[in-house]
Amino acid sequence: MDYKPYSPEWHRKRYLKEAIDNYLDDYVENDIIVNDILDILKSRMRNALENANKLEDLISKINEE
Repeated sequence: MDYKPYSPEWHRKRYLKEAIDNYLDDYVENDIIVNDILDILKSRMRNALENANKLEDLISKINEE
C-alpha cells in the first residue's frame, strides 16, 4: 500500500521499514525479531493497563465524595 508522500501514514511505514531493514541487515534471527516485537507490545499493554487502573482509582475516589 502506497501513501501520499510525507503524510503521517507514509512516515509510519517508512519508520517500520527502516526498523525491519535494520534487523534483516544485521542478520538477526527470526525468533529474536518476534520476541522483540512481543516485548514491545506487552510493554505497551502493561502501560495501558496501569493507566486504566489509575483512572479507575481516580473515578472511584471522585464517586466517594
